[in-house]
Amino acid sequence: MAGIVSYGAYIPKYRIDRKIIYKAMGWLNPATYMPGEKAVVNFDEDSLTMAVAAGMDCLKGIDRNNVDVAFYAGTTAPYLERQSAQIMATAFDLRSDIRTADFTDSTKSGTTALLSAFEAVKADGAKNAMVCASDCRHGKPGSAQEEIFGDSAASILMGQENVVADLIGSHSVSYDFVDHWRAAGEKFDRQWEDRFIRDVAYKNFIIEAITGLLKKTGVDIKDVAKVAYPCLYPGDFKGIAKKMGLEQSQVQDPMLANVGYTGTSNSIMLLVAALEDAKPGDKIIVASFGTGSDAVLFEVTDNLEKIKSNHRGVKKHLAAKRELNSYEKMISFRNILPLEKGIRGEAMPFSAMTELWRSREQILGLCGSLCKNCNTPQFPPQIMCVNPECGVVGQMEKYRFADKKGKLFTYTGDSLAYSVNPPAIYGMVDFEGGGRYWFDITDLDLDDAKVNMPVEMSFRRKYIDEKFGIHSYAWKAVPVLD
Repeated sequence: MAGIVSYGAYIPKYRIDRKIIYKAMGWLNPATYMPGEKAVVNFDEDSLTMAVAAGMDCLKGIDRNNVDVAFYAGTTAPYLERQSAQIMATAFDLRSDIRTADFTDSTKSGTTALLSAFEAVKADGAKNAMVCASDCRHGKPGSAQEEIFGDSAASILMGQENVVADLIGSHSVSYDFVDHWRAAGEKFDRQWEDRFIRDVAYKNFIIEAITGLLKKTGVDIKDVAKVAYPCLYPGDFKGIAKKMGLEQSQVQDPMLANVGYTGTSNSIMLLVAALEDAKPGDKIIVASFGTGSDAVLFEVTDNLEKIKSNHRGVKKHLAAKRELNSYEKMISFRNILPLEKGIRGEAMPFSAMTELWRSREQILGLCGSLCKNCNTPQFPPQIMCVNPECGVVGQMEKYRFADKKGKLFTYTGDSLAYSVNPPAIYGMVDFEGGGRYWFDITDLDLDDAKVNMPVEMSFRRKYIDEKFGIHSYAWKAVPVLD
């Protein structure tokens, strides 16, 4: 039977206490206060970089040559006309003869992509199909959404071999219900009246989808170990559980208090969280919300225990947090607050699409070369081996550095180069197994940098060329999470 083969998740390290947001903007709308904290992307992160991070977690222990489908799901893709799924697939160093697609325009698109991946596998159209759901939505300053919305990504790999959770069935309902919307060219989410959304949509769509799923599969709700579903409103979240006859132990924590409502990725992230605590035989239901609802039933197999230690998932990312104590930094990271860049910062490098095409495996995939004569890894790719004891010419094969760890050989903090989070930090990385190159370093303060500190690679946004509408991406070094 087809189902989940692997999973992954990503939650940005930065968390901001909602009291800080409220202290800065609560004067505008005192009713917006919400307790807890939320996850916030760093200045060089967006929905695409988070999708890659979640996918890298999902692909641990997986032969990438067996991935035939790659789907991206989200409402905040960097481009309207450039496929995020293909950028993502290049970053993963997947084969070129695969199917890629973007699922967007609804926060339900994560589960829709998941079901499409399942159908591709079940129909033998793909050996393994990958879904990465990610969102980085901006609430207008002073709005309730600014406090509620959090950032995250989650990934699921579907297949028919070594399945850790069989997909038993699904049920979908679709309505053109407008609760949130964002027109083309708009930066901020817009929302209709809360009571209308709660009474008409949340209290009906999710229940209708789950009830239809139970009827279709013949499963009693009492036999389900975990039910995961999103809801912006804590009171209505409990009301849905009560109306469904769920015990508190059956309800998956929505993580509103420590991550926030993360849009498209929310349901998939809750599914990953449920799998982390699941045991063989458990039944899990995950439901989504947005222009209706998808409800999907899984049953955990004995294989789940074999892969749990392979992935960071939700728990390890929740534990690896850094406090963000500045509201001004948060809105600067999101390019909401205009900043003085100085002459150096205003000078924007021109992005040559011809060179990006020719060097796509090097830039987006972080692929170098490996000498077939002496096994010396080298980056960037070389024609002649850099090993002075070898020096052969034309004896190279592709070598991927993106999944390799290393140590910081040397580093510097640059206060002259423009950075949204100064100083800019960069240094030389020695990779395990060989290879050395210099990278920008992110997700740490200069005082925390140390020679020989363990680092790993993270796909990040290099810059945004607003004049030409280009989002440039590259790999950076970050401290090792575990």
